Amino acid sequence: MEEAISSSPSTRLALVTGGNKGIGLEVCRQLAGNGVTVILTARDETRGTAAVENLRALRLSNVIFHQLDITDGSSISRLSDFMKSRFGRLDILVNNAAFGGVEYARDPAYTSVTSEEELSGMDRDQRLEWLWINSQETYDAAKKGLQTNYYGTKYVIEALLPLLQASSDGRIVNVSSDFGLLRKRGAEARAERRWQTHRGEAGRAAGHVPEGL
Repeated sequence: MEEAISSSPSTRLALVTGGNKGIGLEVCRQLAGNGVTVILTARDETRGTAAVENLRALRLSNVIFHQLDITDGSSISRLSDFMKSRFGRLDILVNNAAFGGVEYARDPAYTSVTSEEELSGMDRDQRLEWLWINSQETYDAAKKGLQTNYYGTKYVIEALLPLLQASSDGRIVNVSSDFGLLRKRGAEARAERRWQTHRGEAGRAAGHVPEGL
């Protein structure tokens, strides 16, 4: 979906990774609503195209889709080549694509219900508690998280940096979570300690965590 769209020097250009849902999709919507030309990227072409169509249904015609898997070097190269030939610059790069780094251990009785459906209606604290209880930290998940969140993002930045430098006001925005903060606010720190305590008690009950932890 690479139709004719403005590439005027006066029109700002933004590229959003993982833009087909959630925070990424909302970022695309708000940028486009403020007159920015948006390149919405996603691993899955069908889902990415559908996301662009949904935005256009909101009369946001300044959004186009380009496939991108940030863990695939050839996919990153194709996107970089497209941006060079089509626009020659990039004003805003929003690194939103990521992997949680955990695997979800869910009750077989709820396999017909998605995690998004289970989380709907929960507030922030309830969602975090649900994640603590229903997730497992495995080697494979940690490896995938590192490959995606660190190396994938790094390679995208490296590939698009010349285009950002070609802009008069190029900038990079990295989307993270509370777990990426080096220092937490008081209430958040207390809440996390409660969850850690709850998790430790559950682990000790199962015989997995030493009593001193």
